[in-house]
Amino acid sequence: MRNNQVPILKKASTSMNPYLFAKLKRWQWWLLVAVNIAFLLVGQAVSVVLGRFYYDKGGNSKWMATIVQTAAFPILFIPYFFIPSTEIPSVATNQPSIITLSLIYFVLGVVVAGDNMLYSTGLLYLSASTYALICATQLAFNAIFSLFINKQKFTILILNSVVVLSLAACLLAVNDESSGPGVSRGKYIIGFVTTLAASALYSLLLSLMQVSFEKVIKKETFSVVLEMQIYTSLVATLVSTIGLFASGEWKTLHGEMNAFATGRLSYVMTLVWTAIAWQICSVGVVGLIFVVSSLFSNVISTLSLAVTPIAAVIVFHDKMNGIKVIALLMAFWGFASYSYQNYLDDIEARKTQTDAVENLHESSQC
Repeated sequence: MRNNQVPILKKASTSMNPYLFAKLKRWQWWLLVAVNIAFLLVGQAVSVVLGRFYYDKGGNSKWMATIVQTAAFPILFIPYFFIPSTEIPSVATNQPSIITLSLIYFVLGVVVAGDNMLYSTGLLYLSASTYALICATQLAFNAIFSLFINKQKFTILILNSVVVLSLAACLLAVNDESSGPGVSRGKYIIGFVTTLAASALYSLLLSLMQVSFEKVIKKETFSVVLEMQIYTSLVATLVSTIGLFASGEWKTLHGEMNAFATGRLSYVMTLVWTAIAWQICSVGVVGLIFVVSSLFSNVISTLSLAVTPIAAVIVFHDKMNGIKVIALLMAFWGFASYSYQNYLDDIEARKTQTDAVENLHESSQC
C-alpha cells in the first residue's frame, strides 16, 4: 500500500473488504469520515432542538414526531443521482438478489419505525433530564452488541472512551433544569421502559446494519449507503403513517396546528426542518458504519449529546454553566481517546501491509 492511500482500519474479524476505499488518498478518506461526523453532529443537534421545540409549543402527536424522523428521505435522491460513485472491484463472487435486499430493507425499516416510536413515547412521558440519562445507555448496549455480533475488540482506549462519553452524557442529564411534563406513575414507567428499549434497539440496529454491509451487500460505493437510508426510511415512513391513521391521531393534527404557540407556519416549518435534520443525521450514522464501524458511529452519536447544549445556547439562549462546560470537555476527551485508538490501528495496519509487501518482494527474489 502506497503512503498516499488510506489504510484500512483494523476491526477485528469483521474488517471490510481489503479493497475498500483503495482509490482514495489518505486525506480523502479522513475528509469522508469528517463529513459524516459533521452530518451526524449537526443533524442530531438540530433535530433534538426542534423536537423539544415541537413538544414545548403544543405538539402532542407521538406518531407525527415519529414520521418526521424518516419522512424527508426523498431529498437523498439528489446526491444519489448527481454525485458520481465509481465502484471498486470486489472480491465477492455473488451479489445479493433483489429479494434478499428487499427483505433486508423491509426488516430494518420496520425496526427503525419501531425504534423511532419508542423514542417519541419516551420523550413525551419523561422529563428531558431523565430521557437523556436513559439514552446515554445506548453506548453500553452497543458495546455489548458489537462484541458479540461484530466481534469488535475492546482496548483500554476504547473502554475509556465509552466510560467518559457515557459519564459526560449523564452529567448533562442530571444538570438539565427543565421540569418536564407532569405525568402519572404508570406513564412514567412506560416512558422509562420505552426509552431504555429504544436505546437497546438502536444499538442493535447499528450492528445489524454493519453486518448487512459486510456480509450481504458487499458493495464499495457511497451509493449503497444512500440506498440503505432511502429504502429503510421509505418502509419506516409507511409503517409510521399507518400507525398515525390507525391510532386516530390524524384527527387531532388540525387542532394541534391551530393551537401551536408560535403559529401555523411555525408548526409546519418545525416539522419540515426536523425531518430534514433527521435525514442529515441518519446519513452520518450510516456513513460512519460504512467507513468505520457501528461502535464508532454510536460514540459520535453520544458525543452529540454534548454538542446539543451548544445549539440550545444559540437558539434558546440557555445558560452555559460550569457543569455543562465540564461535561462538554469530557465528551471531547472521550472522542479524542477513541480517535487516537483508530490512529494506532491505522499505523499498525500500515506496518502490517508494508511488512507483507516486503516479504513478498524478498520471496520473489529468491
